[in-house]
Amino acid sequence: MIVGVPRESFPDERRVALVPLVVPNLTKAGFEVVIEAGAGSSAGYPDGEYAAKGAKIVTSRADVFRAADIVVQVLCYGSNDKTGKADVPLYRKGQVLIGFLRPLGSIETIREIASSGVTALSVELMPRSTRAQSMDALSSMATICGYKAVVLAADKLPRIFPMLTTAAGTITPARVFIIGAGVAGLQAVAKEQVQSLGGRFVELPIEAKDAQDSRGYARAQDEAFYQRQRELLGKAVADSVVVITAAVIPGKKPPLLVTKDMVASMAPGSVIVDLASERGGNCELTKAAETVVEHGVTIIGTFNLASSVPYHASQMYARNLSAFLLHLVRDGRLQLNLEDEIVRETLLTKDGEVFNARVREFFSLPALPAASKEVAKS
Repeated sequence: MIVGVPRESFPDERRVALVPLVVPNLTKAGFEVVIEAGAGSSAGYPDGEYAAKGAKIVTSRADVFRAADIVVQVLCYGSNDKTGKADVPLYRKGQVLIGFLRPLGSIETIREIASSGVTALSVELMPRSTRAQSMDALSSMATICGYKAVVLAADKLPRIFPMLTTAAGTITPARVFIIGAGVAGLQAVAKEQVQSLGGRFVELPIEAKDAQDSRGYARAQDEAFYQRQRELLGKAVADSVVVITAAVIPGKKPPLLVTKDMVASMAPGSVIVDLASERGGNCELTKAAETVVEHGVTIIGTFNLASSVPYHASQMYARNLSAFLLHLVRDGRLQLNLEDEIVRETLLTKDGEVFNARVREFFSLPALPAASKEVAKS
């Protein structure tokens, strides 16, 4: 099967879906890899490196879509609301599309993708299971975002982070408060065990009900919970010089956690990095895609942070995608076994329909008739 990698078209997107490192594993498994010229350049992967690993370089985007049985992207139409629609005329019936598709975003866009006849698999829907860990692109990109959030905060903060004992006296460490201990939040404290680097939890005497769904993703709480949470968070925010918020609920507006009054209580020069800014933000004063100063506090609303570290973000994403491809294709044939949770949960569109049960339920669409257990394609 031919796997095609077009250049990312979303403005300022620097990542690429596959990197040269993974090409030999794919070709060994029987894939042919076709890359649009320049697709990896912004991430630090020139065409020559792809060619040296066995990929074929083609000159245009149309050539990639024309040749490929499977098209892999970072931001497919759906997650790319700026330029992604231009790809729709290039889709072919029966072609496979894999990447970020924002399945809980616009149902009109998802239906447009479905009506083109492509079989789309959304990496955002990957189950949070042990079997799927190597394919979990959402967690990989959140890891990059958590790292970059700290770098951005350190750049803007008029203090240094660590404690230093010098001849000029002892410099006290900066107090950093991470709200949300998901993947991005955990990476912001550098370990997947918060206490391992001396971090400690701010204990809130409130209990979340059904904090995550059966797939391992965060579940929204009621407004009373968030109101009580804000009351208890106030002192911790006021005592911190850096606050990084990372509370995102799939398909929902992020919860408001840091109010304008909390911002006003912080020391001048403090920094807030809002990793939920693209969807509205966890901070009341966040402005998406902007950095603003309010009450002497710098509030960073930059999003798509993974794209700002494109070399390693692309490397991690490519490893996720190649693991997914090797899982989906056996003996040169695409095997969509619907008894396999990984296939069933990520399969977004098929045969002209919005196929995914979770997505149909989210948009209140009627359930589809029972599907056959396996669909195989040459």
